[in-house]
Amino acid sequence: MTKKLENRIALITGASRGIGRATALAFAKEGAHVIAMARTQGALEELDDAIRAVGGSATLVPADLKDMDSIDRLGPALLERWGKLDIFFGNGAILGPISPLGHIVAKEWDDVMLVNVTANFRLIRILDPLLQRSESGRVILMSSAAAWKHRPYWGPYSVSKAAVEALGHTYAQEVSSTPIKVMMVDPGPLRTDMRATAVPGEDPMSLREPSELVPHLIDMAATSWADTGRLFDFSGPTPKICDFGKPVDVKR
Repeated sequence: MTKKLENRIALITGASRGIGRATALAFAKEGAHVIAMARTQGALEELDDAIRAVGGSATLVPADLKDMDSIDRLGPALLERWGKLDIFFGNGAILGPISPLGHIVAKEWDDVMLVNVTANFRLIRILDPLLQRSESGRVILMSSAAAWKHRPYWGPYSVSKAAVEALGHTYAQEVSSTPIKVMMVDPGPLRTDMRATAVPGEDPMSLREPSELVPHLIDMAATSWADTGRLFDFSGPTPKICDFGKPVDVKR
């Protein structure tokens, strides 16, 4: 049986745990060579073992998304080794402080914007020429309902995710005449470490596993995916595609 991501090269940030890890493993199962980027070397090595166990392959990139020099070095390295990039999944992010805006230390705000927004911009900037070399480049950026719900005390994270959506929409428009497709994803509440930190009183067993989102991410990364510049909303019982926050009827 043909695998959906056979022979495709996929870069995943925040790949060592949660949604990133589940996606990296699933992409590898579907035939992609996964370039797994995360801060923790040990967790990346565990992911590599899991990928090899299912017959997949991976390249490990231990790097901090705050390190802009590491990001800038990534593009030339990928060009030299593969000559292209088929999939970029911008999943890596930090929550930052849950606090009134007036109580937030400037450094904490700057760190959230650096990791969640600027790193994704720098990655798109350096990866765009590689995605242009793919016959069907795919970009998936992780968003959140926090981008539009504007919850009190979630300022840094909320603002950063709104910026990520604007970044994705802008890039989608810029590459609309190319085969590149760009999607944003609201995963909704999933059983992750970040969710546990953000909502400590919540019963994690009441939440869906990241693996339940993954089949949809595989579809978005596949050559057959046709939508672009939209949000895939997985927050409710029925997944839907939204156009700037408004549900649209997309027939598959």
